[in-house]
Amino acid sequence: MTETGSALGGWVSEIVAHLDCGRATSSLPLDLQATAFQWKVWREPQKIPAGETRSYSEVAAAIGSPGSTRAVASACAKNQVALVIPCHRVVRRGGELGGYRWGIERKRELIEKERAARKPVAS
Repeated sequence: MTETGSALGGWVSEIVAHLDCGRATSSLPLDLQATAFQWKVWREPQKIPAGETRSYSEVAAAIGSPGSTRAVASACAKNQVALVIPCHRVVRRGGELGGYRWGIERKRELIEKERAARKPVAS
């Protein structure tokens, strides 16, 4: 196997692990174009543990821009790498799912799958 194939295999394994149990995919190389604000927003969902959520307003406050809730939602909507930058973990105040680039049902499924992966298996 070549060096490139080895790296690719590792990245594929990371993606599969993320899909199976919500593990972080932080070592994947990204080539994304974004504004400084978008990057600031996108870093926050990566800090939210799998299966947990934060509101758009909580993310806005966390990045030091408490009045930018709508801008945070817009930045999440522009996220093109959902498995690496888990914007599905950002919801409306009160826990309502709100919008999602790939559809509300997929957002619901991702959150539920992450929550299920965190629960201990009954013996």
